[in-house]
Amino acid sequence: MHESRLARRVSDAAGELLKRSRTVAPVEVFVRLGWLRTATVDEWRQGRHDHLHAAMAVRPDRIAAALRALRAWAEANGLEPAETPYPAATRDHRELRFTASGSAAAERDHRTHWLSPELTPAQRERLAARQAKAPDLTVLMPAGDWTCGGCHSPGGLQVIEDGAPLCLDCADLGHLVFLPSGNAALSRRAKKESGLSAVVVRHNRRRKRYERRGVLVEEAALERAEEQCLADEDARARRRDRDRERRAAEDAGFQERMAVEIVRLFPGCPPGRAEEIARHAGLRGSGRVGRTAAGRDLDENAVTLAVIASIRHLDTGYDALLMSGVPRRAARDRIRADVDAALAAWRRRP
Repeated sequence: MHESRLARRVSDAAGELLKRSRTVAPVEVFVRLGWLRTATVDEWRQGRHDHLHAAMAVRPDRIAAALRALRAWAEANGLEPAETPYPAATRDHRELRFTASGSAAAERDHRTHWLSPELTPAQRERLAARQAKAPDLTVLMPAGDWTCGGCHSPGGLQVIEDGAPLCLDCADLGHLVFLPSGNAALSRRAKKESGLSAVVVRHNRRRKRYERRGVLVEEAALERAEEQCLADEDARARRRDRDRERRAAEDAGFQERMAVEIVRLFPGCPPGRAEEIARHAGLRGSGRVGRTAAGRDLDENAVTLAVIASIRHLDTGYDALLMSGVPRRAARDRIRADVDAALAAWRRRP
């Protein structure tokens, strides 16, 4: 019975992933199941965990059962297996381990991605090339103080080598200069010009993920990239204007479709409210539910979450409770009945 329930959860997670990207990876299924956080996967790829299972609070037999369920679901749906490399984002690009034992069969099960038969040969080739590409060397911008494992001095940016935190000098990266994020063309060109480079990331505690903060590149490479950017600055400005107009049109179309879906799910929604919710939830760069993969796919649950958020803030005393010092979870508990009543009313046809 327990495995049957797990199989249903695995099939639901895999189905969502297949709809989004036409490929399904076991690691992504584990994230969907709540067994892994995206930030933990990033740390594993950075070489901060000996193996992936060490970062999972799930018994190995449960993981094995999930992999069996994933294979059964994939084969039943005609998906095709493709063993995928997992190089670490470290200097040596060593192959990452999934299990404590390192069993060849178990490692292969974790590395096997399942591909949609609808992928064209060209799409398969691009996918394989992207997966085979070695990841960028990753450098961490720590949130607190730490001590270098090499020179034992207070550290700044941090590199993990053989499980030990090192400063840039001890990691032989001290000659590189830091280029903050913000100018995509300059960063891309500087990285391309640099024989040695690294991506700098920092953990965002609120969003529970690692975010890119810039790159480390050779100083001469940065100077060449700056010259290239100056040479075609006008052309890039015109391209940015065209891209801005294209994105605005895409956003307007998406928000219109989302408003239509809100009205379909909640025919009693007050006039104009669906458009308001869609504009708010679908704002580019907001990080709101409308910008998630599920939101962009107009998944019913994601759309419902956007509606709930709107009702919570505009039709209940939730914001006043927060301002009066009531903890967020307690405030949500207090207004849950009001939210449920509003949802029930909105679901009824006028």
